[in-house]
Amino acid sequence: MNFSSIFLIQIIVTILFSILATIFDLKKNFVPDWLNNLLVAFGLSSNLILTMVTSNVKFILASIISMLITYAISYLLWQLHLWGGGDVKLFTSIATVIPFGINIEFLNIFPLLSVYPFTFSVILNSILVSFPFLVVFTTRLIIKNKFIKDNADLLINIFNYNALRLLIKNTLNKPVKVKDLEEGMIVNKYSFNDDHVCQLIEELNGNLKVYKSKDNEFKYYFKSRSAGGITQRDVTLLKVMCAQKFISDSLCIKLGFPFTPSIMIGLIIALSYGDLMMLITKNLVLVI
Repeated sequence: MNFSSIFLIQIIVTILFSILATIFDLKKNFVPDWLNNLLVAFGLSSNLILTMVTSNVKFILASIISMLITYAISYLLWQLHLWGGGDVKLFTSIATVIPFGINIEFLNIFPLLSVYPFTFSVILNSILVSFPFLVVFTTRLIIKNKFIKDNADLLINIFNYNALRLLIKNTLNKPVKVKDLEEGMIVNKYSFNDDHVCQLIEELNGNLKVYKSKDNEFKYYFKSRSAGGITQRDVTLLKVMCAQKFISDSLCIKLGFPFTPSIMIGLIIALSYGDLMMLITKNLVLVI
């Protein structure tokens, strides 16, 4: 088996896992850890085999370095609320399998490679292709939303600030019973006055955070810290507080944008055509 065949197996497995992650994200609204862990294990083992076969440590070394750097960068972007924790792990697992760009000669695939690590190309491609998905996703929510159907005049006044604010609030938020909460859901602003609730949330130190409210009626409110959504421990705490009547039996969650389809397409583009930013820059230079 030549190197190109091994690289092709790595590519096929990575794309298949990305498709599985997309299916889970669209159906369950999260990417399971076992899927990412399996892909990381495959990446480390396949690159270790390449190192042993070639007696060249660069394959496993590049895999580990790419994994660590990608995790650090994507985690930072997670902290900035750009995507969820499952997306961070998916980027990291992709980086472990394919640490650098690959040319597959017998398939006549020669993607335009960038000067930075391959996974950065996947990240940039994913962000660029996510905009059409975001438009389709938001449009679909608006069409299905009963509130919008009953208030069609909001669409006519969409450029009015208050109308736009109301449109976003009623399109990207959904009331959910506390008993139906699941890990990964993004809890929106919930106002309250009980100091004990503050203490319980702060002691847990999960994905929920308490803020002081500017509303005269309430002293505090809590919401999810990031797009990663609430943890299982957060879910348990909210259900306990609901059972003890500290909070009501329902709250609002934000409808998160599924980013894994963009990651999958960004990966395929990076493998077949290359880095979109490099391609755009190259075309601009040619035009100028």
